[in-house]
Amino acid sequence: MFQLQQAKNKGSARSQIGIKEIRDNILVLSDNSYRSILSVSSLNFELQSEEEQDVLIDNFQSFLNSLTIPLQILIRIRELDIEKYLENIQESCSDETEEIYLEQMKNYSKFIRKLISGNKILSRKFYVVIPYNNKTASEFYIAKEHLLLEQEIIIKGMEKIGMSARQITGLEILDLFYSFYKPDQAKTQPLAQAIARQTNEQNFF
Repeated sequence: MFQLQQAKNKGSARSQIGIKEIRDNILVLSDNSYRSILSVSSLNFELQSEEEQDVLIDNFQSFLNSLTIPLQILIRIRELDIEKYLENIQESCSDETEEIYLEQMKNYSKFIRKLISGNKILSRKFYVVIPYNNKTASEFYIAKEHLLLEQEIIIKGMEKIGMSARQITGLEILDLFYSFYKPDQAKTQPLAQAIARQTNEQNFF
């Protein structure tokens, strides 16, 4: 369970987003409502034939019509830290003695730098957020049971469309918010380091 400490600055991002804690991979908000977050795979719609596209649209429509709760669909676009990637390549070559391999890696690094020159490399991740807002259910495990049930229904519905989905972990939830509110820091400082600093600074978000 991740218990997020209150920042001294009342205008902190944490006070704005209203996170209370992350428990058993479920996000608990300050108003005691709950959220389960699924990471969802993607489909390349444009590569499908017209007939396949029609089938996908019909299946997706059937999936939406079968829902009994509202869902939030989140698309997260992040800039990749290519410099860190190239540094890792350089480190992996530190023990290499074969000249031909060293030359290949050097040429590869040059190719990547040329490829990204003046351009940003972006990654896209897709999420489905499942809510539970029944304030009469004060017991966490009642809310958890309800969310897990809805979660299984949605995962099976996604599979019928040809997509896979899974519940993300508490650490992944933290990483998601971390990248939202501290994007520059997230690119250079891994989440584990930021969590380690939390104890000293009292201000994760």
